[in-house]
Amino acid sequence: MTLRLTTLGTLAALALTASAARAADLPSQAEPAPPPVLVEGWQFQATLYGWATSLHGDVGVRGLPPADVDVSFVDILDNLDGAIMGSLYASNGKWMVLTDLVWAKLSDTVDVGPFGGSVTFEQKQAIASAVVGYALPLGIDKLQLSPTVGLRYNHLNAKLDIDSALLGSASREGTKNWVDPTVGMALHYDINDRWFINGLADIGGFGVGSKITSQGFATVGYNWSRTISTAIGYRAIYTNYKDGGFVYKTTQQGPFASLGVHF
Repeated sequence: MTLRLTTLGTLAALALTASAARAADLPSQAEPAPPPVLVEGWQFQATLYGWATSLHGDVGVRGLPPADVDVSFVDILDNLDGAIMGSLYASNGKWMVLTDLVWAKLSDTVDVGPFGGSVTFEQKQAIASAVVGYALPLGIDKLQLSPTVGLRYNHLNAKLDIDSALLGSASREGTKNWVDPTVGMALHYDINDRWFINGLADIGGFGVGSKITSQGFATVGYNWSRTISTAIGYRAIYTNYKDGGFVYKTTQQGPFASLGVHF
């Protein structure tokens, strides 16, 4: 996500020449040349990425006791049933806007208890987020650090099937939708004309939706041309949400790779 500003050259030389030509005819001193004009243009990047998401935490649906869910990265290919992920980024060098969408389906079955039994967990989740940031006037070349505010929308459908040798069988399914306000920081640093680093960290919820939620990701990327870049990195999202008998206290994390198109 390389940030660029387009600038126009100053007309100072022309203004000074014109002032000298008029000096003999004007009774007063010629006005000074106008200052340089800065024209700020927006740059955009559309990104598709794959996030190898693992899931760890507690999930409880409609009064069932929270179950310990552990879908590891090693098992991700078996447990990730489908995913769509992408983002759109815009910046004019001062303001930045980032929107992001993740849809994923995960499932796992684990054996529990000394007398036999199993818990099957299935999750369908959509996370749509948007943040706006404004660059701090740090005066450090090639570094942009922006405080951000935003919203993170969660749609979650969770299903638990419990088959216990002692307690029998039970099945519950629930769907929840909530919105979390967030505050954070976004970072972009151009190592050189080709390599760059991006990062984002935020915290939110504050009882509005989730009790607390947080996110962090960091990437290292490479510009293959003015229009194409790739990046690899790591992302984690923690969510602690509870509503009645619905409990969702989890961490989703894992590496990801992206392809960006700049325009």
